[in-house]
Amino acid sequence: MEYGLIGEKLGHSFSKIIHEKLADYTYDIHPVAKEDLDAFMKEKSFRAINVTIPYKIDVMPYLDHIDMKAKAVGSVNTIVNRNGKLYGYNTDFGGFHYLLEHNHILVKGKKVIVLGKGGASKAVIAVLKHLKAREIIVVYYKESPDTLTYEQCKKLHSDADVIINTTPVGMYPHIEDCPIDLKPYTQCNAVVDIIYNPIKTKFLLEGEKYDMTAVGGLEMLIAQAKYASEIFLDTEIEEQKIEQLHKQLLLQQGNVVLIGMPSCGKTTIGKELAVQLQKQFVDIDEEIVFKIGMPIADYFQKYGEDAFRDREEEVIKEFSAKNNLVISTGGGCVKREQNMMYLAMNGSIIFIQRDLSKLVIGEGRPLSCSTAALQQMYQQRLPLYRRYSHRTIENNTSTERAIESVKIAYRDILGLK
Repeated sequence: MEYGLIGEKLGHSFSKIIHEKLADYTYDIHPVAKEDLDAFMKEKSFRAINVTIPYKIDVMPYLDHIDMKAKAVGSVNTIVNRNGKLYGYNTDFGGFHYLLEHNHILVKGKKVIVLGKGGASKAVIAVLKHLKAREIIVVYYKESPDTLTYEQCKKLHSDADVIINTTPVGMYPHIEDCPIDLKPYTQCNAVVDIIYNPIKTKFLLEGEKYDMTAVGGLEMLIAQAKYASEIFLDTEIEEQKIEQLHKQLLLQQGNVVLIGMPSCGKTTIGKELAVQLQKQFVDIDEEIVFKIGMPIADYFQKYGEDAFRDREEEVIKEFSAKNNLVISTGGGCVKREQNMMYLAMNGSIIFIQRDLSKLVIGEGRPLSCSTAALQQMYQQRLPLYRRYSHRTIENNTSTERAIESVKIAYRDILGLK
């Protein structure tokens, strides 16, 4: 390996994609077990590497020289091998600084809670001190020096202005986890999660639910990779490359999620949209049929709607955790908030609105078996479609026009022209 990333579990990493877009080298993802770290570091069989959880502190004793900024932070995430001598740096500081500044999250004079006390936490705390945060509260899951437990924090610091997650809680594949209950923190106006997969963690979605500014870690990852690449190659890369690459990755890695009434056109639109956007198409109802081994109508009749919704939630969770998909959902997926949380983690949710008179009755759809049933269902679900969607498009003329509307809506959600 010449260039790459080491860490304990790296199946979620976007780093290869990012580095190979930033510079002309092959970047390898190289998981290292804890018992193998000593041999790996002593062997020095690399030109330059990045280091992630849980080794940002563990690698430091192996280094011949540590940059002053990395010493001040207390952790290393970038190592360069120069003629057998290992030089350590920390680009997490610059990456997190960029994340706060670019998203206009002000910490000067504010009370900030930092969840976690690992290597990433050290860089975050260093940035907060640099930006003159008034008070920094470090929270850990158990009693530990210079930290508070989550319960102590809730009792003493529910007036915090900003909460930052530096733990792996909520990271793929454990996307249903959230590091903290935000409800007691009524004065909090911003939450930041350095996790980038999923793009929006449950922690961030909970923050949005309470009208907090919520920012994920993908921009930080790109920024620190840019700074690391500059050290690797002893060169300079334009700062605007960070924002360009961030938008490009969101467009490529994000999911387009189509919701709406049965027969509104989600599958027809979704299949062609996937071809045009070069994404994989997934029909949730088809995946459920594959899982249960029978038509949905038969499953409804045999086991009831609640059992079907359980199977639907399992399938939605599975595919929501993946990237670069166009997902066509069943019309009733909005009936469970958990489904919509999963879909929003990596997805831009678009409501396909179609006139009631154009919707199909029956044809194996157990809940839209008559005009009256369809009308009742429409009235019940319309507020849910509107609540959970990021944009709405009409599908009352041609499929081609609807597809173009979805593409425009998708780019608009991502802030792309």
